[in-house]
Amino acid sequence: MLDWLYTAIAWVMKQWHALFSTFLDPAAGITWALSIVMLVVTIRVLLFRLFIKQVKSQRAMQEIQPELQKLRKQYGSDRQGMAQAQQQLFKDRGVNPLAGCLPILPQIPIFLALFHVLRRLRPGGDGLYSWNDTLTDQAAKAELFGAPISSSFNMAGQKAEELLALPGVTQGGIRAVALTLMVIMCATTYYTQRQIMARSGPVEGQAAMIQKLMLYGMPISLFVTGFFFPIGVLLYWFTNNLWTLGQQFYILRKMPPPNSPAALAKKAAEKPAIDPKALAPKPGAKPVRGKGGRPATPPGAATPPAPAAPVADGSANRSNNGAAPPSAGDRGASGGSSASGGSTASGGSSASGGGGSSASASRGKRKRR
Repeated sequence: MLDWLYTAIAWVMKQWHALFSTFLDPAAGITWALSIVMLVVTIRVLLFRLFIKQVKSQRAMQEIQPELQKLRKQYGSDRQGMAQAQQQLFKDRGVNPLAGCLPILPQIPIFLALFHVLRRLRPGGDGLYSWNDTLTDQAAKAELFGAPISSSFNMAGQKAEELLALPGVTQGGIRAVALTLMVIMCATTYYTQRQIMARSGPVEGQAAMIQKLMLYGMPISLFVTGFFFPIGVLLYWFTNNLWTLGQQFYILRKMPPPNSPAALAKKAAEKPAIDPKALAPKPGAKPVRGKGGRPATPPGAATPPAPAAPVADGSANRSNNGAAPPSAGDRGASGGSSASGGSTASGGSSASGGGGSSASASRGKRKRR
């Protein structure tokens, strides 16, 4: 039923093998190993658009997390109402929760197809899936560090006998290469999951539990199942992890998670710097004045004292109460009044003298003016 998929995978490997055979030995293990590596590159390039959609979907889910928290508090134990409100929120914000799985789903059948093709390879076998007999025999005998790419850690039966009969191939050599690739595969899978967590940002609740399960559960499960994978499949998974690590490193630099230190630093770096010289007025331009028609005073600066008003020459001799000193004529008149006041009664002389003195002072002011 899946022969079309097996044929497609074998055809892609065949094309890359034909390219590398122009300058490498067609039966060499490096030629077939490079064909598997380029199979990974071909698949990941085709899935790159889905990977971008996955990143955008994860970022959109991060942005609506506060709204989801409000809905959980609002509906409480009402799961049906919560589900309806959540679906409506996804629809309004254009978020597809399943978009995060888009790059993973197509890789599962490809991985299984490669596993099926390599498992059926055996020396001297018939042609398989667009490969002729010669190409199939070369693929079955191709070695990577002394281990055929179609061999596995726990292989048994007729295929194991045929592969172990090849010159230089031993069970210990196959298991050493397989175990090394398994350890590297699990380590790169772990770091890949760590990068995914860094890319998606902090999460809570069930999503956090799923992240921890993927972080530790997937490497462990791959290590257990790796004993049954052919060497070529282990190489495929290892190369796929390397591609994922590089791709996510690029995405994290170009599109850091929202509100992360990297995102804040990138936003600050993109903000244009203000040149102090640009704020200064141009030569010949009037300075900008604040409210009230006066230049704006910087905060904390002392207010300059107001300039003193000019005074007349005669005002310098005025007394503190503002009255001008009497002139010589005024003093004479005032003296006469006082003398005449002295010949009268004491109460009348005081009143008469005070009135004459005030009148004389007023006349002196008018003359000076």
